[in-house]
Amino acid sequence: MDTLKVERVEHVAWVTLTSRTFVPKLFTELGETFRSLAREPELRAVVILSDQKGFSFGLDLPAAFGEFGHLFGGGLAAERQQLLALIRQWQDDLDAVARCPVPVIAAIHGWCIGAGLDLAAACDLRLASADARLSLRETKVAIVADLGSLQRLAGIVGRGHLAELAFRGHDVDAPRAHAMGLVNEVFADRDALVAGARALAAEIAGNAPLVVRGVKEMLRAGDGHAVADGLRYVSAWNSAFLASEDLGEALQAFLEKRAPDYKGR
Repeated sequence: MDTLKVERVEHVAWVTLTSRTFVPKLFTELGETFRSLAREPELRAVVILSDQKGFSFGLDLPAAFGEFGHLFGGGLAAERQQLLALIRQWQDDLDAVARCPVPVIAAIHGWCIGAGLDLAAACDLRLASADARLSLRETKVAIVADLGSLQRLAGIVGRGHLAELAFRGHDVDAPRAHAMGLVNEVFADRDALVAGARALAAEIAGNAPLVVRGVKEMLRAGDGHAVADGLRYVSAWNSAFLASEDLGEALQAFLEKRAPDYKGR
């Protein structure tokens, strides 16, 4: 794998992100990894973390536009259908994390932005270091978030907090994230975070494994349809309306390291 690595310690799988951003290949490799982990009968818990400066700096806009720019830039029905298929494939790759039959723990340090938060939202538990900064950033780059945060976070932080995160696109520090329920626990630094994730995974792995899998299935049964329906709706919305002058301005501003000047076109 080019963007992540997987290690197993007894009944726990450790999935380490080795890419600082969500390049397109990371979606593919996450999907492949978690579909494979789901077939391991001895697996009891998974920890996702990063060996980069932050958990994830979000979607790699230059890489995404470089590979799929012809889809983001407009086009007719054929391009719209291809963009719809791409969004749904990336949704499915992250949904493979949520569908994992055992508990998945996200260990978040530093920045966790955009697609990084989509990944964290697909996990069952989120732990953070004190320097963590989380952001549902898509409104800042002229995109309706379409990879799961809008669907999953309402059940995690409540609709009011989700609305604020989504409308403002602002950064939330670790204490605020903990207060709103976005993260379960905050640790002093990354070393303490990794130790805390290890202890939590070991505690979960020590419980009756079939019962833990049953609890995961029951929790998913309660919200699965709402999430799936919302993902399909937003993928259709973005395949139709994502292309805009504002989106091009967002990319140009990103490359030029300046604030975007949106015109609502």
